[in-house]
Amino acid sequence: MKQVKTKFLNLGDSFSLQNAPDFGPITLAYETYGTLSPAGDNAILLFHALSGSQHAAGCNPTVPGVGSLWNDECRSGWWNGFVGPGKALDTSRFFVICANYIGGCYGSTGPVSLNPSLKKPYGASFPWITTNDIVDSQVCLLDHLGIKQLHAVVGSSLGGMLALNLAVRYPDRVRIVIPIAAGSSVTILQRIHNFEQICAIEKDPNFNGGDYYNGLLPVKGLSLARMISHKTFVSLLTLSRRARREVIDSLGGPNGYRLTHPVESYMLHQARKFVKRFDANTYLRIMDLWQNFNLVRDARSRSLYTLFNRCRKQHFLVFSIDSDVCFYPDEQEQMVRTLEKSRVPCQHITVHSEKGHDAFLLEPRLFTPHLVYTLQGKW
Repeated sequence: MKQVKTKFLNLGDSFSLQNAPDFGPITLAYETYGTLSPAGDNAILLFHALSGSQHAAGCNPTVPGVGSLWNDECRSGWWNGFVGPGKALDTSRFFVICANYIGGCYGSTGPVSLNPSLKKPYGASFPWITTNDIVDSQVCLLDHLGIKQLHAVVGSSLGGMLALNLAVRYPDRVRIVIPIAAGSSVTILQRIHNFEQICAIEKDPNFNGGDYYNGLLPVKGLSLARMISHKTFVSLLTLSRRARREVIDSLGGPNGYRLTHPVESYMLHQARKFVKRFDANTYLRIMDLWQNFNLVRDARSRSLYTLFNRCRKQHFLVFSIDSDVCFYPDEQEQMVRTLEKSRVPCQHITVHSEKGHDAFLLEPRLFTPHLVYTLQGKW
């Protein structure tokens, strides 16, 4: 597997956050794959999902400043099956870019970063981040790389929502828009699941209002948050199959509870792996971003219909996953109806998978033919 390195862009004084105009300095961690064409017209921007990173492909042994959070779970690219020579995002043809979000914990400036004036992590003082902040910072990255217009923007899950934000707010900067298992708004069920996760973290006795870096970490709260979310990422059929491979006695239950089913030990195992590679404050920042996602408001439009009118020169490829219970297929169906009413060229593909929401990570063969066809402009 090809070894890659994370690069860093200092956004300097040219960028301000919506909720903290004077905050800084801000650094973006990013990786690139392939070669940018002389005309700069073969670039694909990839937005990662909730707990992803800038490391989409290859092997990255370490990222400066990230410390123990960059462990074996992170070193292999999260979209290895999709990004590379001859793959869906073919790096022999395209220049692929992926950046860690502001507020992240994998090299971009976030709560775990050192406050240069206080020489300690920002913690609770780190600002709340908006969707516009994430997208605007990555447009700055495109400017830095000399890319005036993207060949495509691709995003899965929460990343798909960010791809939509870029498409409607910077319509002239992208030709093809590919949201995968995403939605154009936040559903009530998502709000409930997200709120449960927020409460789980903030109620952890070690959370300390977000200033926990010099003491015990809020691992119980973050573990519970991960379990709440994980049940929406994996279909019940896949979860039950995976759980049968877990040994109940290998993990003790919380507060003396005696585990009674393999699915319990499976969920605990997934949660305990996660807390070793992710930061609770970052998790809260991304949850808040998701809860406040609003395309119409953020693009200063009157409705989704008038908003998508801006995208008539783009082409959309919208993916649904039939077993998805995080972003149900009817969310994409509604998005496609809106696009069609706004006369935006659009193709809608439903992937049939038993793996649920995470099929976009696990089953490249189901997505690749459609991605290749669209990225080659054969629509």
